[in-house]
Amino acid sequence: MIGRAVRGIVFGSVRLVWRVTWPFAAAIAMIIAGTTALYYAELPSPDRLFDGRGTGSVTMLDRDGNVFAWRGEQYGGEVMADDVSPHLIHAVIAAEDKRYWQHIGLDPRGIARAMWENYKAGRLVQGGSTLTQQVAKNVFLTAERSLERKLKEVPMALALELKYTKEEILSIYLNRVYLGAGTYGFEAASRRYFGKSARGLNPAEAAMLAGLLRAPSRYAPTAGLERSQGRASVIIRLMQEQGYLTEQQTYQALATPAKLSQAAAARVGGAFADWVMETAPAYLAKDTTEDVTIATTFDPRAQRMAEEAVADVFARKVKKGSRAQAAVVVMDPSGAVRAVVGGHDDAAGQFNRATHARRQTGSAFKPIVYAAAMEAGMSPRDVMRDAPLTIKGWSPKNYGGGYAGPVSLTDALARSINTVAVRLSEQVGQDKVRALAGEMGVVSDLAPGPAIALGTSEATLMEMTGVYATIADRGRHKAPYGLREITLRGDGSPLLSQPQTPGVAVLSQDSAGLLAHMMQQVVAEGTGKRARIDGWQVAGKTGTTQAARDAWFIGYTSAYVVGVWMGNDDNTPLTGVTGGGLPAEIWHEVMKRLVEGRAPEPIFSQEPKAPVLPQIEVVADLPRRTTSSPSEDSVVDSIFRDVLRSLGGGEAPSQSSDGSRFEGQSGRDR
Repeated sequence: MIGRAVRGIVFGSVRLVWRVTWPFAAAIAMIIAGTTALYYAELPSPDRLFDGRGTGSVTMLDRDGNVFAWRGEQYGGEVMADDVSPHLIHAVIAAEDKRYWQHIGLDPRGIARAMWENYKAGRLVQGGSTLTQQVAKNVFLTAERSLERKLKEVPMALALELKYTKEEILSIYLNRVYLGAGTYGFEAASRRYFGKSARGLNPAEAAMLAGLLRAPSRYAPTAGLERSQGRASVIIRLMQEQGYLTEQQTYQALATPAKLSQAAAARVGGAFADWVMETAPAYLAKDTTEDVTIATTFDPRAQRMAEEAVADVFARKVKKGSRAQAAVVVMDPSGAVRAVVGGHDDAAGQFNRATHARRQTGSAFKPIVYAAAMEAGMSPRDVMRDAPLTIKGWSPKNYGGGYAGPVSLTDALARSINTVAVRLSEQVGQDKVRALAGEMGVVSDLAPGPAIALGTSEATLMEMTGVYATIADRGRHKAPYGLREITLRGDGSPLLSQPQTPGVAVLSQDSAGLLAHMMQQVVAEGTGKRARIDGWQVAGKTGTTQAARDAWFIGYTSAYVVGVWMGNDDNTPLTGVTGGGLPAEIWHEVMKRLVEGRAPEPIFSQEPKAPVLPQIEVVADLPRRTTSSPSEDSVVDSIFRDVLRSLGGGEAPSQSSDGSRFEGQSGRDR
């Protein structure tokens, strides 16, 4: 009797609950059915859902046509589920939805399992979403974690299952998901990480890619290969448990984990690639909506050599804990940039010191002054006085103090004598020096006043290296470039090409040759001795700014032009560093590696002709120091003014009103 009563109560309660709740359940079912029908009617053909990116991508090729860098949102082109490696399908199914082929878009068992695991863990450790629900979220909804979004997933997933085949839904998923490092879809990710199509993935590679689905940025192999391999090992074991791999295949996959392709592992050329993106037209690079390929001038070997040289010198010569930074630019005399080092190690950050940092150039600017003098008809054999000089209250000083008296222009450049550079600039004319600097490649603004001769203005290392390339290329200037051609990826349609034309002649060949001869003496006998390379002719110039805040060495052989800068990012002085020191050593190490195995060739230079007249001190066109009474210097100035006037010399140029003080450098390892 009691049993019957209990059963009656139970069944009565069930009937009551059913009578109360079935209208609500029916209403919910009708809403889901109606919403599903609406979604179903709006779904397009599956191939229109493959590429969901908002922008295009850029793939960069080095000088030999090999991929070395990627930018933007990468998409490798559409692939169908039956096109890719079966191992990839198995890995994705094992990792994300092992009942994919059985359910109808929703998996109650999977949801229940996930709820139980989350309950046991006391936190969210599993999700119950099927691949179909993930497609619904990725394509039509948002990644927002909310009840509203989860409710929308249900009719959308059902509509997808009704509209498309399982293979089509899986194909949308394979093309659409984000897999780290800017890649969308498994084809793009496979090419980015392994340098191959998704059609040729082995079990270990497939497992690594499937492992990215949980947290693509964290598990991307470019962010941490060991972490990515560890995640892949979990997927490999799931594949074995679900019957996709034999015991032997599992052992093989675990014993030989997937590794990055050479290009992906090297991660070379980041600073170079960033510079190309900045210099290329924005609508074809940064803001492109197409997938484009940029052929560049980049040389991975030169990049590796430059990075190794910087690391070597810092390891041997720079104190641990030093905050000093270095930058390097390698280019051909024609202006084609081969390598860019934006900082000396990974701690240098993203700031590209070779292209973004504008720093005072110091005596590295002086070849421009001497080039203007050669253009004005002067000779490296001409003589000027290294003596005290005051222009409207401003007095340049030589590094180390002291004055050498009468010196040839060649000797003055080799020893980096400041007073001679200023006298020369004043005689030629500041405006002419300024104009020639622009023609040779300095695009930064130049400071006014006579101190321009001593490099008080700021410029980037890229600009200054381009100036020296102009000298190396017999006076022809071509702005430094890294982009050769931009094409549409796929059909190869050219969008932009770098004109293959010689540079513009801004110096006569005679002037360029004479200047090259003078700059050879800087390395052979002057401040740049540490840059010498056995068997090779080297022309270059050191540079050190006030208080040693910046140190430069820029020079060239017949093969390459290399610029080196050292300094602190906060512009504080370096300790014990001049342009003729560590920068020259870095330059030597870079160039030595670059030319290894090559037969030395002479650079273009020209010996100055022997003077027809006896050598004299060219001082007539220079402003004299203001003194309270005649001095020995003023008397000498007067004598040579008379001599020059008899030879056809003119009057002194107007004096600058710049009252600043700049204590630069002359020789003595500056």
